[in-house]
Amino acid sequence: MPMLTNTAERSGRPAGPVVTVDTESIPVPERFGWWNDLVGEAVMPVTSRSPYASRFTGRAVTVQLPHSPLGTFTYSPMSAWRSPVQIRRQDTEEYFLLLVGGGTSIRLEQGRGVACLEAGEMALFSTSHPLAVEFLDKGRSCQSSQFRLPRTVLPLANGRADRLLAEPLSTRSGSGALLVPYLKGLADAVRDCGPAELARIGAVGVDLAASLLAAHLGDADGLPAQTRQAVLLARINAFIDHNLADPELRPAAVAAHHHISVRTLHQLFRGEPESVAATIRRRRLERCRADLTDPALHRLPIGEIAARWGFRHPADFSRTFRHAYGVPPSEVRAGALDAKKARTPC
Repeated sequence: MPMLTNTAERSGRPAGPVVTVDTESIPVPERFGWWNDLVGEAVMPVTSRSPYASRFTGRAVTVQLPHSPLGTFTYSPMSAWRSPVQIRRQDTEEYFLLLVGGGTSIRLEQGRGVACLEAGEMALFSTSHPLAVEFLDKGRSCQSSQFRLPRTVLPLANGRADRLLAEPLSTRSGSGALLVPYLKGLADAVRDCGPAELARIGAVGVDLAASLLAAHLGDADGLPAQTRQAVLLARINAFIDHNLADPELRPAAVAAHHHISVRTLHQLFRGEPESVAATIRRRRLERCRADLTDPALHRLPIGEIAARWGFRHPADFSRTFRHAYGVPPSEVRAGALDAKKARTPC
């Protein structure tokens, strides 16, 4: 994203994996033209119009993953279209998954498809076909995210994804239900990541997107084994997160829920930084630590906090917590309370 990066550097902000730019520093008469140029760089060249062109506002947050960056845009209502002439001039042969943000309605037309999308819904579009999109004016800013999927990294051969252009894609179950929180939480998750971890996280997103599209094409079994394995691992991680409060959450329970053997489960985690049991334990401890430092929960006994995240025995919890963090739970809570008092004016 050259324009986003360069603009951030000129404004004095570090150009890390997450880059934020907006129209605030742009002269008002130039903002709409500046925004069109930015969209041309970050997504694809289009022709745009807006009833707010003379007072346009916009903000872009880009997560610069290798091959598959994510851009989240907040902007005045507008419409845009991409013509055959623009395609002939420049076509990067890429797909984008469009996720609609809160309070926004979008009408997307491409190929034979027409998708009328509301907040939380998703559709696919391509740089290689004429497109028309209208971000409907509801008297407030619109928001959408675009996840770039180059044809060269998407494991769907022969342009099969073209059959899904401007078709609403399921976000309530399966890979769609995993992909939405992945996209929404991506900027916060990667701010301190190095290149290797960024590449790994980006690959997870591409695998989830490929699984979502393949399911809509009725060809999930045609995905590479590596992609199917990555999606299964993502589902397992989501299941663990949603069930940390259950004291019976153990590798055997995780494997049974996903209809695989415990041995297969352990094999899936061989390439991960931790084993299944260690992952469960660490995430439970992280939730406990967050509760211990939450001022709203300072009257809740430590044993109850431990129990609410799956630790049955307070003594075992205290020992495990101290081993992980070097201090007992009571000291973490006391430190958080002292810090709160220090911040409170007399």
